[in-house]
Amino acid sequence: MSRAEAAEPAEAPEPSSRIKFSSPRQIPIVGVVTEDEEVQGAFKSMDLNRVIKLFEETGDDLEERQLKSVKKLVQCYQNGFPLRDLAQIFKILNLCAEKIKTQPHFIEPAYNIIKLCGLPFLKKKASDEITYAEDTANSIGLLGDLMKIQNSELRIQICKCIIDFYHAEPPKKHITGYQQASSSYKIKMAEVGELAKTMIQSLELLENQLVEKLWVLKALQHLSTSEVNCTLMVKAQAASGICAHLNDPDPSGQLLFRSSEILWNLLEKSSKEEIIQQLSNLKCLLALKEVFKNLFIRGVSHYDRQLRNDILVITTIISQNPGAPMIESGFTRDLILFATFNEVKSQNPLVKGLKLSNSYEDFELKKLLFNIIVILCKDLSTIQLLIDGKVILALFTYVKRPEKHKILEWSAAQYEELQLHAIATLSSVAPFLIDEYLFYKGNAQVLEFLAWCDNEDSFFSHGNSFHGAGGRGNKFAQMRYSLRLLRAMVYLENDTINKDLCENGAIQQLIGIFKNTISKYNDKEEAILLEIQSDILLILSGLCEYHIPGKEIFGTGGVDIILHVMKTDPKKIQSGLGYNVLLYSTLDSIWCCILGCYPSEDYFLEKEGIFLLLDLLALNQKKFCNLILGIMVEFCDNPKTAAHVNAWRGKKDQTAASLLIKLWRKEEKELGVKRDKYGKIVDTKKPLFTSFQEEQKIIPLPANCPTIAVMDVAENIRAKIYAVLGKLDFENLPGLSAEDFVTLCIIHRYLDFKIGEIWNEIYEEIKLEKLRPVTTDKKILESITAASENIGKMVVSLQSEMIESQACQDVQNEQKVYTKIQATHKQRELANKSWENFLARTSNAKTLKKAKRLQEKAIESSRYGERPPNAIFHRTDIKGLNATVPSGGVVTVESTPARLVGGPLADTDIALKKLPIRGGALQKVKAVKTVDEPKKSDPA
Repeated sequence: MSRAEAAEPAEAPEPSSRIKFSSPRQIPIVGVVTEDEEVQGAFKSMDLNRVIKLFEETGDDLEERQLKSVKKLVQCYQNGFPLRDLAQIFKILNLCAEKIKTQPHFIEPAYNIIKLCGLPFLKKKASDEITYAEDTANSIGLLGDLMKIQNSELRIQICKCIIDFYHAEPPKKHITGYQQASSSYKIKMAEVGELAKTMIQSLELLENQLVEKLWVLKALQHLSTSEVNCTLMVKAQAASGICAHLNDPDPSGQLLFRSSEILWNLLEKSSKEEIIQQLSNLKCLLALKEVFKNLFIRGVSHYDRQLRNDILVITTIISQNPGAPMIESGFTRDLILFATFNEVKSQNPLVKGLKLSNSYEDFELKKLLFNIIVILCKDLSTIQLLIDGKVILALFTYVKRPEKHKILEWSAAQYEELQLHAIATLSSVAPFLIDEYLFYKGNAQVLEFLAWCDNEDSFFSHGNSFHGAGGRGNKFAQMRYSLRLLRAMVYLENDTINKDLCENGAIQQLIGIFKNTISKYNDKEEAILLEIQSDILLILSGLCEYHIPGKEIFGTGGVDIILHVMKTDPKKIQSGLGYNVLLYSTLDSIWCCILGCYPSEDYFLEKEGIFLLLDLLALNQKKFCNLILGIMVEFCDNPKTAAHVNAWRGKKDQTAASLLIKLWRKEEKELGVKRDKYGKIVDTKKPLFTSFQEEQKIIPLPANCPTIAVMDVAENIRAKIYAVLGKLDFENLPGLSAEDFVTLCIIHRYLDFKIGEIWNEIYEEIKLEKLRPVTTDKKILESITAASENIGKMVVSLQSEMIESQACQDVQNEQKVYTKIQATHKQRELANKSWENFLARTSNAKTLKKAKRLQEKAIESSRYGERPPNAIFHRTDIKGLNATVPSGGVVTVESTPARLVGGPLADTDIALKKLPIRGGALQKVKAVKTVDEPKKSDPA
């Protein structure tokens, strides 16, 4: 149990044992009982059937004998009942109970037997627990039925016996041949015997008997620790029965404590919905209201405050049921009063002079009251009570910077947590109280608070609560919840609120905050910063979507932050930190804040925004494709966009058109559209049909209901791809393969195919409705259907021509490659042959001489037969040189005159760069020796 029990402990039985045991501390084991042990006996031999028979006899002089036999039974089993005898013993107990009404003397024997039931049961064999399980469960279940006996002592003893199930004590003496049953055995048998159910039913008999009721509640408190027992109690309407009597007079205070504990256990261990349904009645709520009010006003001890909070939590759970009469009971009005009396001055006598301390229990109470307001505001009938209670005003007292010089009733950490909780509560309550929000200038207060959150001061938050997670040492938590509040208000699409935000400079301020979060980037608070950035973009989208002046204010500064997000590393999108949410918000901002404002569009294009969009599209993330393509469709209305789209290049020099066609093929594959291995249309009657459309039968629908063919347009990206390519004019699309062109034929005719598909549906619906169109309409329908099929056939024909043309081109390309390979091989053969000839000349003198003769003959044959007149003859070979390698031309020239290059001391650039062989500067040379004939050398 969660709290210390205030009641007196159950009395332990003190049996007067007359039987002595040889080893009282010996550990019990299962063994074979000898005849001597049976004679000495753990139990005196007693014929229980004889006792039962004695009770069943009738006569005037049997009472004394019956009492004596029961007394002997109690003495015999004073150390516990064996499982094998339990059924007979409880039969005797039941017979005693039947005689109590006419013979009060049987109360004492019944009392003693029940008292012994608190002792552990005994088993002779290990299998006795299973063998006698049914008898044991039925026997324990009889204890609840005995509560009907109108005797206080007997009822209390039954409760004590049940409590002993959970506080089992080992037997004082060891009984030879027996051992104690497992400690949980009785508890399990009580569950099987449905004891909890009968104990709940007994409460109805004890409405005016406080002591007995407290003992029953104590027993139920133990029983309710089991899920099985809680289920049984719920079936017996335990929740409503206990809750309705919470406010009954009880000087000890045990009734309220034990009842609340049982309710807690029921809520935790059984069906919460069923419990809420049982407690959602006027009688229970009135009882809870009075108890909470008394504890709130008069409770001073730690225990009272804790119990008060427990009652409030139970009330909060009940208030989740819209059918609970919270308003009718007056509980809602009191809860609103208690939640706001500290911030809003009230003359109500309930809170006059009342003050909360900074104790843990009062701090928890304040948070619980904020929490229940969030639940209560979901009931529209509560709105007027929230207005009367000035809830918005009370919550806005926390939406301000903490004043250090002011003495607060809460500690700094407590105030910070309450501040965050109050702002979170405003996010739920304010959308229902728009007029109150505007009356108290909510937008201005939140923006002022955001300005404080964004500035640099010496404030250090504690960040030690649920709402303050990640906000230690900074103001990110306050900023995050303030932005959530603004987001909730902007989502209402209320023109007054949005206009007021724009007039207060929200757009410029939010863009500035976004830029500051970029500079304050911290890995530890990365997830919180991403959430803050996402909320800012969503708020800006809501403010600018239908507001052209807002888009103009958004301007280049807003476009810059969008471009910054779009340049994020794609690997981070799948990190799980929130980059995917931020990207969604960014794409939404492009749609709402940039599109429709031509200066922003042009700036976005100038900064290569379309390239970034196509980069994101190339990531092939299905969850982003639809939104990105929608943005592309809108952007293509700008005449400057087409050039950017066509200029984009992805990986492996992929073009935008190729990327879009690839996405089309992937989408059709996922949709199960029938195409052959070349991508051609298979069924010309249904060229766009998906597998879902094939499976779904056509059903006649009203004219205002979209058909499957119409819904298909919105449920996949094919229509958007068609729109983008259509705005690129389907012509002169760069970087397309033959496969792309085959697919492009289908895309080009998408609208024609879709129109034919819709007309086909209309025709089929007419047939299903058994309508007969007039001859003219029938001919028109048939001609439309035939025209659609003809278009399909035409596209198939065009696709076939493209495939054949590509096949021919592939053959030609293949032939070119083969020719190139053949030329390469021929060149290699010639090179190899030349090399072999060279090796032959260098290794064989005869071959060398022969090659020399052939060379000279070739040279002579190439010359003129007769020399022209006045011609100067220059020899082109070195005479006497035995080499087959052609020599260079040999020309004799005179040296350059010295006057042109300087004397021996000339310091020229030529001299610096290249010195003569002799060294030093250039020198004057008188004459140059002409080389007429080289010296003879050995043949190579």
